[in-house]
Amino acid sequence: MTLLPFDDRDGTIWFDGQLIPWRDAKLHVLSHGLHYASAVFEGERVYEGRIFKSTEHSARLVRSAELMDFKIPYSVEEIDRFKMETVAANGIVDGYIRPVAWRGSEMMGVSAQHNKIHLAIATWVWPSYFAPELRQKGIRLAISDWRRPAPNTAPTAAKAAGLYMICTLSKHKAERDGYQDALMLDYRGQVAEATGANIFFAFGDELHTPTPDCFLDGITRRTVIELAKRRGIKVVERAIMPEEMEKAEQCFLCGTAAEVTPVGEIGPYRFTVGDMVRNLMDDYSAEVRRAPAAKAAE
Repeated sequence: MTLLPFDDRDGTIWFDGQLIPWRDAKLHVLSHGLHYASAVFEGERVYEGRIFKSTEHSARLVRSAELMDFKIPYSVEEIDRFKMETVAANGIVDGYIRPVAWRGSEMMGVSAQHNKIHLAIATWVWPSYFAPELRQKGIRLAISDWRRPAPNTAPTAAKAAGLYMICTLSKHKAERDGYQDALMLDYRGQVAEATGANIFFAFGDELHTPTPDCFLDGITRRTVIELAKRRGIKVVERAIMPEEMEKAEQCFLCGTAAEVTPVGEIGPYRFTVGDMVRNLMDDYSAEVRRAPAAKAAE
């Protein structure tokens, strides 16, 4: 498979206050964000030229930086505007957008109070995270050996780069073993999330999802809960133990990249792609496209 490297593409990237040629968006090898993971980011989708829930994402980016003890030198409103400028400059109608903020290279060491804070925004065309045929029959998940950390051991409420190291390790192993993703348990051994998406289970006519007390309460997750409640589905947020998956009839992942993706298998557990999951897939697809520009930026 031939990959198109992300550092060698046409287009423009918003970088520290201006749109610059894509290939010129570089940082120094001694940037603190590279060595010490002092970086935060967002993943967002563009539908029909609009960024879905843009302001919620921008606000989380700012909050993630605060949790990492640095301040992005732009307001939420400015970040929203910069993202739309980047989308327009690249002619993106349906795609993905990635804002990222990090500490620069003024100080190299654990301590970095005086480093400049950088912000960059890139956007590109990106189709479904999982192949369409897999989304129809349900993807397969392994169960990761790595666990989500306790909230007193890492800033788990931040969308911080360093927290994804174990996600990469988990997904790589899962893919080597023939799976599409991996389920991660938390530090207590409870069901947490997949490597980049939240998880839901259907028990009868109820929808259950883990309480996000040591991993991100995803923006897509909250949207799906709202959509389920519109349909009159009871949503239960609670601690879920792995062995309970044996009694779940349906399962799906949700996230900006994954959108709503059915799961057919997690380790020894099997699920059907039933009406509840299919309806929520359809509802989510309609939701991200139906809102006018003002609504999409809520």
